[in-house]
Amino acid sequence: MSSSTIYARCLPGGPWQRPLPGIVLLHNTEPTADELLTAALLYSGAKTVVTGVSACRLHGLRPTALPQGDDLHLLIPHERKIRSTGFVTMERTLRLPEPRQIREIPTAPLIRATTDAVRRLRKTEPVEEVLIEAVQRGGCAPQDLLRELNLGTQRGTAIPRRLLSGWIDLRSMAESRAHVLSHRLPSPPSHWNCKLFDQRGRYLGRPDAWWDDIGLAWEIDSFDFHFRRADYSRTVNRNTRYAASGILVVQTLPSRLRDDPAGVCAELIAAHDAASARPRPAVRIADVA
Repeated sequence: MSSSTIYARCLPGGPWQRPLPGIVLLHNTEPTADELLTAALLYSGAKTVVTGVSACRLHGLRPTALPQGDDLHLLIPHERKIRSTGFVTMERTLRLPEPRQIREIPTAPLIRATTDAVRRLRKTEPVEEVLIEAVQRGGCAPQDLLRELNLGTQRGTAIPRRLLSGWIDLRSMAESRAHVLSHRLPSPPSHWNCKLFDQRGRYLGRPDAWWDDIGLAWEIDSFDFHFRRADYSRTVNRNTRYAASGILVVQTLPSRLRDDPAGVCAELIAAHDAASARPRPAVRIADVA
């Protein structure tokens, strides 16, 4: 087909369209996300790897935890020179990752995709949401994400490096917020992540925070961070063990640590007063953190 015919068919109102240079879409309706991705891969050529937010979606991270938009971030070998255009950002790299084929799409490993995504964000909250999702949903270890940031370009890494550095020794991202919030309390927790046992030596749980002098536990639990039904069942069983042993527990949604810190503090102070007014339960701690 002649170039003049293709040109005429791709004019406004014509039956075809050009989503990218050299790429023709054989209809004139709004392209689907899959069509845009296919167009981007055709434009970029062989040895292209999808990374960033699009790759995170392909790995199964929740769209609600990721930045919105149709921009595609593609990695290509450093020796190739293909310019970014339209909705496609081309990044030449000396560290082209071995792709994983997801729906026949060459996709960067989740750790690389996550770090490439957060490097392009400029505010703490969206960076935090992406990292939390990668850790909690994707199973990425904070230290592995930090290592990947250290290996690549340092541009755009200040915020994620600061967050990840504070998360290395914590069991959850929500707990990092809880640590910060605890400094506002008149009586902060005495222990974090210590194991609790009753007088018979039976394991009771491992609260996120613990006031040992009064037997008060603080747990940060939510479906935001525990996706499987089995996780919820374990939470219910743990709280039942707490109640049977006389432990007073405050349970906080992770979102409230960010959205209502004053309310969380008020609840903890009230719980502390209530726990102080009754005899301490006969429990002991081990493996103090």
